[in-house]
Amino acid sequence: MEYFLQQTFSGMANGAIYACVALAVVMIYQAIDHFNFAQGEMAMFSTFIAWQLMQWGMPFWLVFPVCIVISFAGGVVIERVVFGPIHNAPVLSHVIVFIALFSIFNSLAGFIWEFTIKPFPSPFPETDVLGTTLISMHELGMIGIVLVMLVMIYLFFRFTPIGLAMRAAAANPESARLVGISVKWMLSLGWGLAAAIGAVAGMLIAPMVYLEPNMMLGILLYGFAGAVVGGLTSPGGAVVGGFLVGVAENLAGAYVIGSELKLTFALVLIVGVLLLRPAGLFGRVVVNRV
Repeated sequence: MEYFLQQTFSGMANGAIYACVALAVVMIYQAIDHFNFAQGEMAMFSTFIAWQLMQWGMPFWLVFPVCIVISFAGGVVIERVVFGPIHNAPVLSHVIVFIALFSIFNSLAGFIWEFTIKPFPSPFPETDVLGTTLISMHELGMIGIVLVMLVMIYLFFRFTPIGLAMRAAAANPESARLVGISVKWMLSLGWGLAAAIGAVAGMLIAPMVYLEPNMMLGILLYGFAGAVVGGLTSPGGAVVGGFLVGVAENLAGAYVIGSELKLTFALVLIVGVLLLRPAGLFGRVVVNRV
């Protein structure tokens, strides 16, 4: 029973990171109807920036908000400079640009910081939580930070004018334009917010997987799985899907398939959900009249 609880809590901690990535993926998908294959590499590059700032002597809790702001600005710039001019281009053009961004961020990180593995410090003490080893302080801190961030994002989209405008621009761009909303800028802000969320995921998971240019490859796949399970049309569903995938893959790796096939489990999960329920658990089925 203790082993089961340990695997469950560890899966929830991993699921918090998958939920962040899934939410970022869904935000981009709702804006342009495509997956951002470079989402993980953007998060990785932001994490390297955070590591560099700490190497220069800045404390973690100062680096954390600074890196979020830098990532937000970078996401806005990428949308305005790279994707703005090709907004109405064919789907294949977007896919090629995503793959190009993936390669650029991965290679640039290796060129600047090398491909060697670097330890990333945890901001949480290495002590037992309430005298138990079921969950570490870092895992508990990951869950807490992610939940606080998700609540803030919910409140932002629910009660602020900019958040409501972003929702309107994503749901119905034509009607949003008619009431004076700048859809282009709302799209750019969505990219910035997705990049900032990815940066949080990267900085929280780096102490567990170590820092190197390929650190987010598997995590991005789990994030895709969480987005598909929860529903690509439901940000809240993507968050729930991320947590479900985290717990499910941890328990499956511990009791069924072993740790070597955990990544394969994510792929099988994606295929299974798309075959049985393409809209996901919480997504809505979109019907277009022809």
